[in-house]
Amino acid sequence: MRTRIFQVDAFTRQRFSGNPAAVMPLEAFPSDAVLQALAQENNLSETAFLVGGNGSYQLRWFTPAVEVPLCGHATLASAAVVLERLEPDRPAVTFHTASGALSVTRAAAGYAMDFPARATVPAPDSHALRRALGAVPQDVRADAVNYLVTLDSERAVRTLRPDIDAIARLDRLGVIVTARGEGEFDCVSRYFTPARGVPEDPVTGSAHCALAPYWSERLGKAQLRAYQASRRGGELWCRVNGERVELVGECVFYLDGLVEI
Repeated sequence: MRTRIFQVDAFTRQRFSGNPAAVMPLEAFPSDAVLQALAQENNLSETAFLVGGNGSYQLRWFTPAVEVPLCGHATLASAAVVLERLEPDRPAVTFHTASGALSVTRAAAGYAMDFPARATVPAPDSHALRRALGAVPQDVRADAVNYLVTLDSERAVRTLRPDIDAIARLDRLGVIVTARGEGEFDCVSRYFTPARGVPEDPVTGSAHCALAPYWSERLGKAQLRAYQASRRGGELWCRVNGERVELVGECVFYLDGLVEI
């Protein structure tokens, strides 16, 4: 069987930056083992698999190691594929996922995604966490998936050199490290999730489902301009609306081809 494959750089206006995702439209989902093998072969932080049409698709996301319940950049990339390549006349698309229905609409710049907000609660500032990060947190919070750790400066986030193996041994799947922005951005962040096969994710929409409410409360503003300071880097606009977060980003196409399964 042959199927199309797209590779899209998400949360960026420039090719070779942002977060690359593979997007594969399928007539039906094959076995989970095949989906996982395809994601491993693509060897990107996420591969998105789409089944559907007419503006409504089932969507699943796989890292090279596991299936994940929510992925922002691969959803953004999937929306770009649908709205620019598969159904270019549509203004919006709805994805049915493990995290519920996710709608994506065209925006003035890029695409706007409607995601569930992730509330965080205070968590212990443990020795294991400090040792893994090699830094002293100013604040530590957690949700069911990640730790959210605030450092004292943007520079501390950008220059952080964590122990990836130690992060993989923590009792959360990932660690979001963040600080208040010191220039054009309201906040900066990085995200490490080696337990899912991704040592550092270049730009992470799902992490901003927690970051946006966190910084919105502290800065007293509903709309935020955020930057994820990985080596590739990427920019997001975030708006908090109750229990939902709108994430806006742009995409650049890198590859449009065929794979044989």
